[in-house]
Amino acid sequence: IQLSLKKISDIKSDARVYFVVQDTLATLLPKIKPLFSGIEELAKKQKFSGKMGQMLIVPTIDAEHLISLVIVGIGKADSSARALELYRRALGSVVRACEGRKVKSVTFALPSADFFGLKEDELIEQTAIALRMATYYFDLYITDKDRLIESLDVTIAQTDDAMQVAADRGLIIGKSVNQARYWIDMPPCVLTPTELADCAQDIAKKQNLKITTFSEKEINEMGMGGLAAVSKGSNQDCKLVILEYRGKKDAPTVALVGKGVTFDSGGLSLKPANYMETMKEDMSGASAVISAMDAIAQLKPEINVIALTPLAENLPGGEPTMPGDIVRFYNGKTAEVRNTDAEGRLILADALAYAVKNYKLDAIVDIATLTGACAVALGPFFTGLLGEHDDLIDRLKQAGKKTGDAVWQLPLTDDYKKAIKSPIADICNIGKRGYSAGTITAACFLQNFVEDVPWAHLDIASTAFDVPDISYYRSGATGAGVRLLIELIRGWK
Repeated sequence: IQLSLKKISDIKSDARVYFVVQDTLATLLPKIKPLFSGIEELAKKQKFSGKMGQMLIVPTIDAEHLISLVIVGIGKADSSARALELYRRALGSVVRACEGRKVKSVTFALPSADFFGLKEDELIEQTAIALRMATYYFDLYITDKDRLIESLDVTIAQTDDAMQVAADRGLIIGKSVNQARYWIDMPPCVLTPTELADCAQDIAKKQNLKITTFSEKEINEMGMGGLAAVSKGSNQDCKLVILEYRGKKDAPTVALVGKGVTFDSGGLSLKPANYMETMKEDMSGASAVISAMDAIAQLKPEINVIALTPLAENLPGGEPTMPGDIVRFYNGKTAEVRNTDAEGRLILADALAYAVKNYKLDAIVDIATLTGACAVALGPFFTGLLGEHDDLIDRLKQAGKKTGDAVWQLPLTDDYKKAIKSPIADICNIGKRGYSAGTITAACFLQNFVEDVPWAHLDIASTAFDVPDISYYRSGATGAGVRLLIELIRGWK
């Protein structure tokens, strides 16, 4: 993806993309008619008016070179977050259309940033992110060459030299999203806790981040009973990986904690087979946090960030944790384990407690594929957001609107906290049936490990994998939370 100071007509490519405001196709005709005189008739026949998402594709010849003219509607001027998100999806649709036509190179003439209420650099950045995400394709294990998608060279025409910086930012963020998707899409036999810890080590070395990795032996010695309990049924050792970015000495410090269950069978509370098929994605929170740190180190915000990722497999072999067991966490609290498939909160609890005890934090955010209940509550288009600190909640909401990594707040009140009381331990790892609200009661559990630090919980169980109808995704991993966390940190003053 590159920028060019040339006019779109002077750039050689297989496709040219023009954006048109609703009911203003006539303004584009001088550029299109010399190449295809029947554009007005075709638009009328296909009822193309420039509404958001409409697309006209016209094959034609320019200087003996076969090209496709792609005209994309963007509706009427709208500065809402929804309009910007629909623009991202329009970009994704263009990429899909080009792939279907075996196009190898495409040039975009971008719409006016004012149309979306943005500055030009903001539009360039968001465009670069969306295009980078749309061109992601996990083909590592495909041997049938007919199924492979050729890489797409993208040029953005007629931009100022200064906009290259914005494009570079967008490419950094988009690459980080795709990096998280790649790890999530990897088979769980390959992407083990040790392998993901090694990936974090590579990023730390490349970006000059401080890294600390605790082994399973050290985890047991520190009294992290939750993380150790989840790992007991697997022959893969658990890990706790901590990455540290230092932006400015006296700046605020924010901790990001990501759930990293590299495969979740449910443990002895075994999942049904069809629910287990995609459980390699249960480390999406850890992938989001590690990838976000990769981008943060390059974007260099002036705040300090600590990223903690507890990593484990949840399997029923060896000497697994059993329903009825009681575990003791890093902060000394105990929990009755009634369901070994509610394991994410057990490993997050130790990581949260460690972060709070060992760092002076201004805020802490955890992100996890935590509960199927979140999919029931919100469906696939919103990440669940819970917390009681309004400033932090508002920061996350605004970051979600700006990036398209959308969140929706669920209530977290004292009424729900009674659901996780245990008669034989401090708390229980599942809520009582009469309370339902599984996403909320899971957050209530986590709240026991953050003390008085401003905290928010992000449940990406429904947004991390196989999200439909968003063109810049494909089947498989979405990288949910990466854009959100990066923007949260970038925007922190």
